Amino acid sequence: MESIKKDKRQYFLDKYSISHLFSFPIEEYIEVHKYKRDEWIIREGMRPNFLFYMIEGKAKIYVTHKNGKVSLINFINEKDYIGEMELLNDDYYTKGIQTTSKTICFAIPFSSCRTKILNDVTFLRELTKFLSLKATIMAAKYSQSSAFPLENRLADFILQTADEDVYMEKHMIVCDFLGVSYRHLLHVLSQFCCKGYLKKEGRQYRIQQLQQLVELAEVLKNE
Repeated sequence: MESIKKDKRQYFLDKYSISHLFSFPIEEYIEVHKYKRDEWIIREGMRPNFLFYMIEGKAKIYVTHKNGKVSLINFINEKDYIGEMELLNDDYYTKGIQTTSKTICFAIPFSSCRTKILNDVTFLRELTKFLSLKATIMAAKYSQSSAFPLENRLADFILQTADEDVYMEKHMIVCDFLGVSYRHLLHVLSQFCCKGYLKKEGRQYRIQQLQQLVELAEVLKNE
């Protein structure tokens, strides 16, 4: 992680201002953190010291089960918060948050801002909207697993996880997340390659026809 300082920090504060979300001068406290692809923003089981607000990039949320199995459970995108549950709950069990591309976040330190934030009605209203939308999206994800073909759901997954048009997720994690068999996943990936949507390069795939994948994924969003 790199902490961005001085003029570069101010550039991001100006470009992605969130001052309207708070009733106190939040920009005095904000740090700007930059992460490389595959870096951990939060490691599982370690409580964060910041409330994060993603301004560029994307990340994945992982959880490790008692039997040692690791599951992908959700995505984080621009304008999403990270650490909001730890802000609200002292005993919340932290999930692992790992970037899937170069990522930049605002980081608001709990040590100096937690009390202010928890007493800020303006921000709490905003956070309530965010949590409500997050719950709705999660519910939709589970209903889509039986309502839509794998082609649509896989296209959406590829767009969510690809970095600079390169898709390289592990098949077993994808199978678990989408609720499909390994054989079915490989079959649809092969179809995407035959149709020219993807090109296989070793253990990864390069997106060749972005618009075709977008059109398949849009079916889920237009439900």
